[in-house]
Amino acid sequence: MPALRLLDLTLSLPVENLALDEALLDELDERGGDPVLRLWESDCVFVVLGRASRVAEDVDLPACERDGVSILRRASGGGTVLQGPGCLSYAFVLPLDWHPDLADIRTTNRFMLERIATALREWEPSTTFRGISDLAIGEMKISGNAQRRTKNALLFHGTILHGMSADLVARYLKHPSRQPDYRLDRPHRAFLWTITAPPQAIKHAIASAWNALPMDCTWPTTRMPHAIEAVLARSQEMY
Repeated sequence: MPALRLLDLTLSLPVENLALDEALLDELDERGGDPVLRLWESDCVFVVLGRASRVAEDVDLPACERDGVSILRRASGGGTVLQGPGCLSYAFVLPLDWHPDLADIRTTNRFMLERIATALREWEPSTTFRGISDLAIGEMKISGNAQRRTKNALLFHGTILHGMSADLVARYLKHPSRQPDYRLDRPHRAFLWTITAPPQAIKHAIASAWNALPMDCTWPTTRMPHAIEAVLARSQEMY
């Protein structure tokens, strides 16, 4: 497997951060290059829907409008999440031929998440891969993940809760209509948990687990305007 390039970069706006993941995917899919691990954490709270998620089912729209919380839609699948301070985001942008386990969605989830879980066991030994694409400490979820697959490349991205409270999530997200079996219909406050570890240490552990080295090139700025437009277009259609 070629070495991953590490990009520890948070942009100013939520839409820019979603768009950068997609720009990196498009760049690798169309032009090739090195696989990338990107790490970022927004300083403002915002809602992100999965490709097929519905605002009416997942989001407390009056609460978001009252507090000025933006609602965006990503290109990948998975459920609706709240992102912002206390929620570390990561994105792996990989060629599909990078490893045999990237051949399909299920084997990709297991391959990626078991290695991330191993890194997090430095602080929480009971961290495991649960459901379809979660990481949990015991029965409590700390990470959700999703994929976007193109002809030649894969975007595997997710979040790790290290400081965002379940109360904040419950303020803006409704109880989900779709949920993994291990949730047992528990509300956010009884299902979500945070890992007790500094975010910089979590970043280092994940990068080390994948032998990711700092990038020696700039990210694809030429792709950003188109990617931002795509995110905004999906967001305008979701109502």
